[in-house]
Amino acid sequence: MALNRARIAVDAMGGDYAPDEIVAGALQAQDELGAEVLLVGDPAAIEASLQRHDRSSDEVQIIASEGAVEMHEEALTGIKRKPNASINVAMNLVKQGEADGVVSAGHSGASMASALLRLGRLAGIDRPAIGAVFPTMNPNKSVLLLDVGAIVDCRPKFLEQFALLGTVYSQYVLGRDEPRVGLLNIGEEACKGNELALRTYELLQNNPRIPFVGNAEGRDVLSGDFDVIVCDGFVGNVLLKFAEAVGNILLQLCQDELLQGLDERDLDHVMPNLKRLKQRIDYVEHGGGLLLGVAGVCVIGHGSSHAMTIFNAVRLAKEAVDNRVIERIQEKHLVEQ
Repeated sequence: MALNRARIAVDAMGGDYAPDEIVAGALQAQDELGAEVLLVGDPAAIEASLQRHDRSSDEVQIIASEGAVEMHEEALTGIKRKPNASINVAMNLVKQGEADGVVSAGHSGASMASALLRLGRLAGIDRPAIGAVFPTMNPNKSVLLLDVGAIVDCRPKFLEQFALLGTVYSQYVLGRDEPRVGLLNIGEEACKGNELALRTYELLQNNPRIPFVGNAEGRDVLSGDFDVIVCDGFVGNVLLKFAEAVGNILLQLCQDELLQGLDERDLDHVMPNLKRLKQRIDYVEHGGGLLLGVAGVCVIGHGSSHAMTIFNAVRLAKEAVDNRVIERIQEKHLVEQ
């Protein structure tokens, strides 16, 4: 396997706009990021999409699969009934060492189930978590929130493991030497919260491998005071989608209100600032979430992903591969055996 060029298997049949937007984003990632992209799906559909983008099948490797797990299908049933579905074939490429990571904007439950069945969990991890990176008030700092949808009913030890996984990711991908880990709660005090929060607080506080600094309230998520915030997947998914909606509304308000009455010269000054604002708050710029806790790199994207989202999802996967996130978790023995 190539050491300096990450090979990312992209589920070309997953997502609302597959395969055209998936193919476009994957090609852009291959052109600009230096990653080698493997497009997994129906060869005829992928080749037709390549032609629509004035590209050749000689420019990218196509891996044949049969069908996809549809959004209305139950995840586990779907991946078992369709062993050659695009997400299963993509996961098998990682399992067999023919790819370094997987990107899919298809059925998120199917992606997680396929990863668990084919790649397995890392030693000591009971449940995986989807980590999402959010912008903060500090333009040079992001915060990792996990879980944002993998496990909706959590035990305290699951959240403790999420904190361990988040610590490694924050250190080696986000560049935080001493990440500040928080527990999402309804108050700062240690006595606040439900039974899950109270028992988790005690575990995090007493684990020397977790740089835990206390509870984080909802208003603290984007403050920049925390590098990692842990919560169950139910709360995390609600927060993720609310943040996406607020970002979209804010961008629309800026366009509606700030651009009124400006002439062409004024627009030349304002538009670069608006572009930077979009890059900071638009979920498209973040690409999706990394499924942490499985024995392989897997990025789960939004079902509504367009080309730029896929580009950033491949970038996210490549960063995880380049920074050896999976290996570092294993090397540092951050989980109890």
